[in-house]
Amino acid sequence: MHTQAEDFRQRRQRLARLYKKPVLIRSGRPAHRNPPQTYPFRASSHFLYFAGWNHPNLAVLLEEGRATLFYDRPSLEEAVWDGPGPDLDELRERYGFDSIRPGAEIPDLEVLDAQAPEDLLEAVVQLRLRHDAAARSQLEQAVDMTVRAHFQAMRATRPERREFQILAALLVSVTQEGGSTSFSPIVTRRGEILHNPHYQGTLQRGDLLLVDFGAENREGWAGDLTRTFPVRTNFTPRQAEIYEVVLKAQKAALRECRPGREYREVHRAACLAMTEGLVQLELLRGHPAELVERGAHALFFPHGSGHLLGLDGHDMEDLGDRAGYAPGRRRSSQFGLNFLRLDRPLEADMAVTVEPGFYWIPELLENQERLAPFRDCLDLKTVEAYREVRGIRLEDDILIEASGARNLSAALPKELQEIEIVVNS
Repeated sequence: MHTQAEDFRQRRQRLARLYKKPVLIRSGRPAHRNPPQTYPFRASSHFLYFAGWNHPNLAVLLEEGRATLFYDRPSLEEAVWDGPGPDLDELRERYGFDSIRPGAEIPDLEVLDAQAPEDLLEAVVQLRLRHDAAARSQLEQAVDMTVRAHFQAMRATRPERREFQILAALLVSVTQEGGSTSFSPIVTRRGEILHNPHYQGTLQRGDLLLVDFGAENREGWAGDLTRTFPVRTNFTPRQAEIYEVVLKAQKAALRECRPGREYREVHRAACLAMTEGLVQLELLRGHPAELVERGAHALFFPHGSGHLLGLDGHDMEDLGDRAGYAPGRRRSSQFGLNFLRLDRPLEADMAVTVEPGFYWIPELLENQERLAPFRDCLDLKTVEAYREVRGIRLEDDILIEASGARNLSAALPKELQEIEIVVNS
C-alpha cells in the first residue's frame, strides 16, 4: 500500500537523479519573543517537502536518495516541560528516514537555501514547480479549508463590526480543522492599500470588504484566495460596474491558463480585459491594446496577476525570482509589469493564482508625476467619481492539467449576484 513515507522517498530519489552531491536541509530555529517564549514555529518549506516533520532544530542529509535525520532527544529538563519526544521507530516509518543520528554528527555541508549552488537550486525548483499526486491532494485540502473560511467571513460581516472580528471568524474556521494561516491575512475596508496589515477599521453598510486569506493545512500546504463583497447590502452602481470589470479580467486570464501558455500572456489577458472595461466606463480613453502597451492600466491595476502556489502562498519566493522566472528572464522596468511575480511557461501539475484587481490609490491617482505620461488618456473627472470603490480583487487557485486547467476554488462564489446572496443571507 502506498504510504506518506513513500511520497517523501520518491521526492528524494528524484532530487538525487537531478543533483548527484549530498544535500543538507535544516528545518530552522524558533524565533524567540523573550528567552523562555518562542513564536509559533513552522519548518522551512524545503525541509517539509523532502522530510515532512514540522519540528525545530532538525537537519536532514539527502545522499543518493537516502535520508538521514539529525535529531536530539529532549533532555530530562526539556522533557519535563515539553514531553519526551516522538518514538524514533515511528518517525522512520512515518517519514521514511533511513537512519536517525544525534545533532552533534551533522556534517559540514552547504545548506539548501537561497545561497546554495545554482545547479542545486535549479534542481529543487524543477521538482517543486510540478506537484506530484501527494502534493496535489494536499493543495486541494488547503484550498478547501480556505473556501470554508471565506464563507464564514462573508456570513460574519455586519455593519459596525470591526475588521479584526471578521479575521477572527477566518482564524476560528481554519483552527477548528487543525490548520493555520499560509500568510498574513488582509481583511480591510481600505482595499486600495494592497497589503494592508491593520484590522482596526469599523465596517459600515455600503463599504466593500476585501478579504485576502489562505489556510495552511497541517502538512504546510497553502491556499490563497481573495473575495471582495459589500457589507450586508448590495453593491452600489459604481461598485458593481468595477466589480464586473475585474471579474471579466479574471475570466479572460483564466481562459489562458493551459500547458504551454506563457503566464505573461495570462497577465496580459487580464490587463487587456481590465482596460477594455475602463475605456467603456470612460475612466481611460484610447485603444485598449495601446493603453496596455503604454502601461496606463497600471494606474488602477499596478500588480501582477498571480504567483506560484504550493508549500507557501508565494511558493519558493525565498529563492528570489529563480522559481517565478524562467532561466534567462528578468523583471521588466515598466511600472506595473515590474511587479509580475511569474514569467514562465505553464506546465501540467503547476499551481498558480489568478488575481487581477482595481484600486483607487491616491498615491498613484493624485501623483502629478505619475499621471503626467497619461494625461491624454485619462478622464480625471470620471476617475474621481469612482473613488468610492477603493479596491476590488478576485483571486482563485488554479491547477494546470494536461487538458487545460482546474479551478480548485470554484466552490467559492464570485458572480456578483451570488456574492450578494451569500453576504445578505
